[in-house]
This record gives sequence, C-alpha cells and structure tokens, in this order.
Amino acid sequence: MLIRRTDRGLLASWWFTVDWLLLTAVLLLMAAGVMFSLAASPPVAARIGLDNFHFFVRQLFFAGPAVMVLLAASFLTPTLVRRISLGAFVAGIGLMALALFVGPEIKGAYRWIDLGPFNLQPSEIVKPSFVVAAAWLMAEGIRRPDMPGRWLAWGLFGLFVAMLTLQPDFGQAALMSMVWAVMLLVHGLSWIIVFGLAVLAAAGAVAAYQFFPHVASRVNRFIDPEKGDTFQVDTAVRAFENGGLFGTGPGAGSAKTILPDAHADFIFAVVGEEFGLAACAVLIGLIAFVVLRVLRHAQRAEDPFHVLALCGLATIIGLQAVINMAVNVSLVPAKGMTLPFISYGGSSMISMAFAIGLVLALNRRAARAVPTAGGWRPLVAA
Repeated sequence: MLIRRTDRGLLASWWFTVDWLLLTAVLLLMAAGVMFSLAASPPVAARIGLDNFHFFVRQLFFAGPAVMVLLAASFLTPTLVRRISLGAFVAGIGLMALALFVGPEIKGAYRWIDLGPFNLQPSEIVKPSFVVAAAWLMAEGIRRPDMPGRWLAWGLFGLFVAMLTLQPDFGQAALMSMVWAVMLLVHGLSWIIVFGLAVLAAAGAVAAYQFFPHVASRVNRFIDPEKGDTFQVDTAVRAFENGGLFGTGPGAGSAKTILPDAHADFIFAVVGEEFGLAACAVLIGLIAFVVLRVLRHAQRAEDPFHVLALCGLATIIGLQAVINMAVNVSLVPAKGMTLPFISYGGSSMISMAFAIGLVLALNRRAARAVPTAGGWRPLVAA
C-alpha cells in the first residue's frame, strides 16, 4: 500500500518528515559494524573458549533492538522526547548506583548490571538522556528567567559525573565534561567563566593523575612507552601499516589474533589492516556525515531546546568516535571507548541508536519557536 502526501496518519507524517539521508547513513554504519564484527571477533572468541561466532551473533542480535529503539524514538513528539529522556536519566542514575553494590567487577570497575544473557551498562543510556534533559532545563531558563534552569542542569551534570567517577570511568567522565562544555558554549558564557571552567577541568585531570594509579599508568605509557606495556597500541599501529591502502583482505589480518579487544576498542585497527585506508576513510566519512548533518539541523533550529539538544547529541557521537580512532593510532592515551555503531557492545549500540532516534524526532517536529524578548543567540558571550 502506497503512502501519499495527502494522508494524515502517524506513519505518513513520519515518512515524509524524517531525515532519510541521516537515517540511511546510520543504518549503513550499523550494518558495517556487524560486518566488521564478523571479521574481527572470531579469534577473540576462540582465545577465551567461546564459539567462534559468539560475538558476531550477539552483535547481530543487538542490532535488531537498536534499530527498533531508533525508529520508535524517531516517532516521539518533543514533549515525549523530554519526558522519556528525563525518565531514562533518573532510571539510569539509579541503575548506576545499583551497579556499585551488586554489579560484577570487571577490570576493577563496577559499571554493569548482570542481566544473565548480557551485561547492561547504564551509563551508556544516561549519556543521550542527560543531554536532552539538560538542554530542556537550560532552554526553560532562557524562556523563563525566573527559573534557575542552568543551575538545575549543572546539578544533573554534577550527579552524572560523580557517578562515573565512583565506578570509576574517567574516560566517560571526560567525554561528558567536553559535551557539557560544548552545550554551555552554545548556550552562552562569558570568557571569564570559560577560562574558569578550563582551569577546573585541568585541576580535575591532575587530581585523577595523582590519586588513581591506572590513570597515571596510561598517561605515563603514552608519554614514555618504556615505562609500561604498550602492546595493544603498538599492535594497532602496526595493523594500519600492514593494511596499506586496500588492506590484506577479509580474514587475512594478524592483529585480531593477538589483540584482546580487537572486536571492541580496537576494531578500527582491524578495519585498517584487513580493509585498508580506503575503508577507514569511508567509515570516517560516514561518521562525519552523521555529525555534520545533526549540526546542520541544529544550525537551522530556532528553539533553544532543539539547538542545545542537537549540538549535545552530535558532540557525543563525534567526540567518542574521535577518541576511539585517536587511541587506535596512538594519538591519545589508551582508553576503553567504543567506536559508535561499529564496536561490539549492546549497551553502546542501543545508546547511540536512541541518540539518533531523538535527533530524528527533534528535527522532524522542530517547530520554529518565537525568539524570546531580546533574542537568543547561541554564541559565547564576548
């Protein structure tokens, strides 16, 4: 049955207003993630005594719910986007607290809830939810000067980062701090406050280095490789060298046979070795297209809520991808962070799908709000 523009149903409204280019790009990334998992994960599974296709089957399984979450979220109204995001934030924070007491310890951290068939990482779901909830509060503060919207948003940020620190997960804390900084800059800040925040961030980084040995170890190994084990990063760099322009061919790479996280944190290196620089360039181009497409929607929006939420969601995807790829080519200290839509991990894939679903919903229904008295300029104050 054909859908016509004259139809007034929910499906017809969605069909003719959704951003098909953005949706197609994200679905291509998810399909590429499944394909690359098939190339990278069998040796990892075999090393730990699992079926060769264990991680591939699970990645394929997670793709289904992720697509459903993406599509379901894209049907939401702005009101439901705000309410569901706030609810997901509260629930996610509660699960993060629960993980500290009953969650399994994995590599010295308590970040997961054991659900039997898989482990849920609540912080992944909180990330896009925090951005939307904080954007809502900041926008309400603009619309209603009597409401302390920015301070309430600061409270959400402080709570989220505190929970990440307790796990501990300093990589995600640093990522969300940078996302929050972008949202504040878009909202508008004086340069004095910008400088103060930069000093505060630097002090936090120094404190993490001084009081947490694993952070200091990673930084020291990055600055001086002779001070510790740099096996994974060195192997990843050699993988890119082996791959050249067009790669060694699917299944012919050697890095995945020795990298413990070849299917997750270092899947970009496997892509570089087996599919070459050309495939890496295509992958980077797709991710860049997604980020720039979302930022373009933010640029065209007039409602402060839409602008702030879209900028924050684009920053999560873009920065997380940059950090993952930078670790793979030894540009930043090693940090366990997934490559959006590509790395193995159900929580990460569903979280990113939820983020894109929210983007599609906000862009599809973005009503051009009447600017507040005096106007609203999403710029850093002079």
